[in-house]
Amino acid sequence: MEEIRVSIVTPEGLIFDDEVKSATLPGEAGEFGVQYAHSDLISLLKSGVIEIVRSDESKEYVAIDWGYAKVDGKSVDILANGAVAIGKGSISESLERAKKLLKSASSDEAMLSSALYKIDNIARR
Repeated sequence: MEEIRVSIVTPEGLIFDDEVKSATLPGEAGEFGVQYAHSDLISLLKSGVIEIVRSDESKEYVAIDWGYAKVDGKSVDILANGAVAIGKGSISESLERAKKLLKSASSDEAMLSSALYKIDNIARR
């Protein structure tokens, strides 16, 4: 199976950069998934959680406050204003940082509840 390269960059630096099976992004019009050979697009991203699926089916998560995604058939380049890799280092610390980032980024209660629910589910794994 072909893989797509996902890069997540913030003003502070690189958060994630690797070849993966797929990624699900929090687009302005709703979540959307990308895989190898996806159609080209540029999308505004709202605050939420990016789910990254590796070829071995393991998952990684990155919370973002907002940003942009440029997708072509071989790569996804994400420029985020702020991002927290969930699960890197102390899991409880990264979860709290992710929640704080999302709460400060949005006044949309439905989106915030959905993103916080997703983070709480990640914590239970």
